[in-house]
Amino acid sequence: MKIIHIVRRYGPVGGSERYVWETTLELAKLGHQVQVLCEVCKVDKPAGIEVHELGEMFYRPRWLYYWRFSRRVAHWLRAHPQPGWIIHSHERVSVHDVTTIHGPPFASVRDKPWWKKISIRIAMQLFLERRELRVPTFIIPNSEIIARQLANYYPEYAHKLTAPVVPGVVPNVERSAHEVPKDGGIIGFAGKEWKRKGLSLAVEIVAQLRQQRPHLQLWVIGPEASEIEHLFARWQGGYRLLGWRKDAEHFREIDVLLHPAKAEPYGMVISEAMAARVPVVVSDACGAAAQVTVEAGEVIALSAPVVEWVNAVEHQLSRTDTPPKFVRGWDKVAQEFVSVYAQLKQEEEK
Repeated sequence: MKIIHIVRRYGPVGGSERYVWETTLELAKLGHQVQVLCEVCKVDKPAGIEVHELGEMFYRPRWLYYWRFSRRVAHWLRAHPQPGWIIHSHERVSVHDVTTIHGPPFASVRDKPWWKKISIRIAMQLFLERRELRVPTFIIPNSEIIARQLANYYPEYAHKLTAPVVPGVVPNVERSAHEVPKDGGIIGFAGKEWKRKGLSLAVEIVAQLRQQRPHLQLWVIGPEASEIEHLFARWQGGYRLLGWRKDAEHFREIDVLLHPAKAEPYGMVISEAMAARVPVVVSDACGAAAQVTVEAGEVIALSAPVVEWVNAVEHQLSRTDTPPKFVRGWDKVAQEFVSVYAQLKQEEEK
């Protein structure tokens, strides 16, 4: 098959960007012809994939940036027709056959009071989102949560939804098998967007656990220390603020990953932890919660009382077995895309 992927930033520089990067590499390995149409390529262009850069643009205001990028894509395709190529977009464009949705619908703004919805920004974001969903034959959500949200806010396009194609994971490290000391252990929290990912709740949970486990530590990966130090004002040690890390070495030492996110379209850190055989305790607001088995950890309702979270984390700290290794290669993601492309070809032949 011949496939063009559209993404603003090409390269493993973010969650959705890594999704596109890894999948295009795997599609090329499978023998498909692959082109990438992007604003900028953030890494060396990979062999076997033709990458077309459209040039960087001002990022603000965001709606204007998205609109300008979509115009550049449309102009490029008019100037360089691609007959026979499947166009798979990951952005708000208007010329695609398939789109993958990586985040929650902007249409959730409809739930806000009317006076908070009167702005050109909101009008344009809703226009761009609806156009992105109206144009293609198929819409691929990257998690069950996103699929449900899309069907809720855009029921008229629900028939276009495919089964979710969740991200793959590349296992880099593995936690060594060991029993956690009864008075200690290490809880890990990871995420730059710490408010949305539930760091305040994580701090409260660990603080309560430290009453029974005085040597328990909380390691925070992602945010700058200056952003979050105030959350530990009453603590006397027992925490480490590690900032952003490119490697995954922390998974070797973390005993439980705690991810009580308020809203998380997927949550790559969850699958990365499970691939490293680290037990997880996550909220039901995480897309990756669908991949958390009883052997891998626990999923807790976001609305649950703190004591339920405390008990769940304590249960994982006290376990004596090692969780199974979570395996989902990016080649599997590519194969699931190919199945969608095959359906598209069948639709075109009708």
